[in-house]
Order: sequence, then structure tokens, then C-alpha cells
Amino acid sequence: MTTDTDATDATGATSPATSQDERTTAAPAGSRRGSSPAGAPVRPRLTRRRMVGAAAGLAGIILLVLLPLLNLSLPGVLPGPTYTPGSLQLLAMCMLMAAAALTYHLLLGVAGLLSFGHALYFGAGVYGLAIILQNLDIPLLPAMGLTLLVVIVLAHVVGSISLRVSGIPFAMVTLAFAQAGSVIVGRNPEGITGGDEGLTLRTDNLPDFLVGVVNTRNLYWLALAVLVAVFIIVTWVQSSRAGHVAAAVRENELRVRVLGLQPYLIKLLIFVVSAVLVSVIGMVFLLLQSGAVPRAVSADLTITLLVMVVLGGVGSRWGAVIGGVFYTILDQRLTTLANSDAIDALPDILRVPLSEPLFILGTLFILVVLFLPGGLTGTAQRLAQRRSRRTEKSRGILEEAA
Repeated sequence: MTTDTDATDATGATSPATSQDERTTAAPAGSRRGSSPAGAPVRPRLTRRRMVGAAAGLAGIILLVLLPLLNLSLPGVLPGPTYTPGSLQLLAMCMLMAAAALTYHLLLGVAGLLSFGHALYFGAGVYGLAIILQNLDIPLLPAMGLTLLVVIVLAHVVGSISLRVSGIPFAMVTLAFAQAGSVIVGRNPEGITGGDEGLTLRTDNLPDFLVGVVNTRNLYWLALAVLVAVFIIVTWVQSSRAGHVAAAVRENELRVRVLGLQPYLIKLLIFVVSAVLVSVIGMVFLLLQSGAVPRAVSADLTITLLVMVVLGGVGSRWGAVIGGVFYTILDQRLTTLANSDAIDALPDILRVPLSEPLFILGTLFILVVLFLPGGLTGTAQRLAQRRSRRTEKSRGILEEAA
């Protein structure tokens, strides 16, 4: 298993996140353990591994597409069989949060931008679409296009100001803008945001197949389509020249400036693309939840996305997806567990912490940071590399004995 970060940045420097397989491939034939005894390069082996990974990903997508048509049960994970609205709602939420974590990976894992205001654009998608549908008599797609236009302008303005600084000052500036957005939503100017109660989705101009509990299956497929599209776009951006330069800026911005490149414009591009993608996710979130709530623009959501990326593994696209799904399921199911009779029957010393889902999630996060550096995907990668080395060592011993 390889990480998703680029092996070499635009300046020619190798990123610390470069995987063992990529470093082995880059070496001369026969100079590393990864080459065959005859000196053949490991590139064909790596290519086969990628083909197998792509085939496995395609099979996984097909399974997810068929999931609402199947009668599968995962006790303790899903509230019922996979065809029921409750389970489809939870799975769709997992996919949207995984997609949102991918957009944050684009900021943190690719460009190295620690933002505390990413929820501003998610909330702009949620509230922007809700307000437009509430006040303008236009169909869904034009309303989404108008919301996207607003988000693009907002992201350019905030990004062009925030990126004048870097590091912790950048994080604080983005947090300030996000807090301003949260205050505006809470103040409910002219009654357009609904204040603390939020906004109910107006369904007059929505397609019938996206309205009602009976159409949760369609919303599930829409969430899956959004996740796949975001993954493809993030992969394309990360592997593009802009992505390579952004990775180089993350490692050494001064060297990029010396080479005559413009780090500011590249970071602004990544910032805007990430904001636009997460706003689209926010729009689908609005359709799934049938309303907008203030948490959509709160700093808590940004911290949640950061936790998802760290849990999965910073620098890995699959890590962002796995972290998003893992965290969302835990968040939903731990709430159910906290209110169960089994927890109420425990002694106070156990009942009090176990009845707080955030306490359990926080403890899990601390354990992952302390004992699983690189997150879930990083740990899986290290185990796979260790097994591969043992296999190659055993193969070498057998060949010498022969």
C-alpha cells in the first residue's frame, strides 16, 4: 500500500511522505532490496499493485452502488438492514463527511495549510442554497450554480487576505472569518438564516426523486457520486503541476521562490478549489438533512475534519476517506450507545465517561496520535512493508539454498 502524496516535488526534493515503494522504484535496478536478484526493476510490480488497487476500488464502488438493493445487516454499526432509510441516511452522511475530509486533505496534506475556517465554505454551501431556494423561485441546479458563484467570490476574498500570512497566523485569520460567518448566522439578519433554529429546506422547486424519506436511496446514490467525483478531482489536482508545486511549497517555500515560481498563487488556487468542493458537499448535505443548522458553520466542524484527516493519516487520500467514515460512524453510534440502558446500569465511574461520546472520541484521537503515527493508513502501510520485507528475505534465503 502506498501513500497518496507525490514522491517528488516540483523542485526535485523528495517529500518525507514518500512511500517506501516509491523510493525503491526510484532507485537504480538491483541497488535496493526491492529489486529482483537478476537486477530487474520493481516498476512492473508497483504497476501491478496499482492495477490491483484500481480494480479493488472499482469493485468497492460497484458494491456501494448495489448496497441499497441488498439486505445486509451490520449489528452495532448500522441501525438496520442496508436497504432501510435509517442505514442509508447514515451511510450517505459517512460519504459526505469523507468527501469533506478529502477537501481538507487538499489543504493540509497537499499544500500544508492548517485552516481553522474550512467550515465557512461548507456552511456557505448549506445556507447559501437554503436561502436561495427559500427566497427565489428557481430550480435546484440554477440555485446551486448561484451558490457556487457566491462561494467562489467568498473564497477568493478570504484566501487572498489569509494567505498573506502563514503557519499559526494563517490558522487564526481563517478562524476569525469562520467565526464571523457563525456570528452572522446566529444573529439571523432580516430573518434569513433562522438563527439558532436553522432553516427548513423548501422543497417546492426540488425534483420529486430527492424529496421525502422514501427517496433516501436516491440521496444515498447522490452522496456516493459526490464522494467519487471529489476523490477524482482531488487526485487530479494533487497529481497536476499545481499540486506538485503546492507540495514543494509545503516542504520549502523559499526554494520555490528562488526557482521563480509563485507560491502565493498556487496556494490560493488550492484554497479556492478546496472551498468550492466542500461547498458542493454542503449543498448535498442540505438535501440529505432537509435543513440548515448553525453547526454547519461552526469551528467544531473544522476541528472534526482535522481529526478525521489525522485519524486516517495526513497526506493520504484514502486516509481522509477512511478517517471520515470511521469518525462519522463512531460519532453516530456512540451517541446511541451513550443513551442505552446498558450504560445507565454501570457504576458512576464508568457510566459518566462512557455516556459522553466526545470523551470517547477524544481519547481515541489521543491514542492514535501517540501510538499510531501516520494514522490508520500509515499503520497499515508499515505492516504491509514489514510483511513484504519478510517475504523477500525468505525468498532470498530459499534462492540461495537452491
